[in-house]
Amino acid sequence: MHILESEGMGLSVTDDAIAKIKAMIVSGDLRPGSRLPREADLAAELGVSRNSLREAVRALSLVRILDVRQGDGTYVASLEPNSLLDAMSFLLEFHQDDSVLEILGVRRILEPAATALAARHISEADLAHLRTLIAPEGSAVTDLVAQDLNFHAAIAAASGNKVLASLLDSLSMPTTRARIWRGITEEGAFERTVAEHRGICDAIAARDPELAHARALAHVAGVMEWLTRAAA
Repeated sequence: MHILESEGMGLSVTDDAIAKIKAMIVSGDLRPGSRLPREADLAAELGVSRNSLREAVRALSLVRILDVRQGDGTYVASLEPNSLLDAMSFLLEFHQDDSVLEILGVRRILEPAATALAARHISEADLAHLRTLIAPEGSAVTDLVAQDLNFHAAIAAASGNKVLASLLDSLSMPTTRARIWRGITEEGAFERTVAEHRGICDAIAARDPELAHARALAHVAGVMEWLTRAAA
């Protein structure tokens, strides 16, 4: 499974493990390039389960704070201090910076409009291509995020409005880390995203602009609601 399902584990437990590893890096207990202690030892030191620690390491490796080397161990990324702090800024995006929410707010306005236009103008060939982008071929969170970017870009292009498509393209990349983080931490995010993509595609295929608009709005609003909770 994709999202934090081991032993009924919750988001708060994994968040706690992430925060403790982050504190060790910030305090200097773990330095750039240093190897993390054995999993059992570190879990005991942090007071978390090994499953929680494993999920925390997976999350931090995805954003390149930790470097997992198969057969060798897990290391703090070998970065200069300023670069390390920059890499850790993904946490600040959810706790101190409203910019990602503001970008999603603009997407909430523009993306439903683009989706409604796509329902009117999409060609059969582009519709067939869009169906191939509903779900990723791989099962990793990064596969889902890459496919999510492609799916929404294809809809924007099918709107027939090049300016609108360009605007939406410029708004996609700044929220990539938020999408990855949601995929890691929210139970069912993988399956929910795929189901919502399928619903949007079906509305476009039905040539129903109002339904396409409504489903795209609900899709973006769901991400905003999750991010608002994560930032609390």
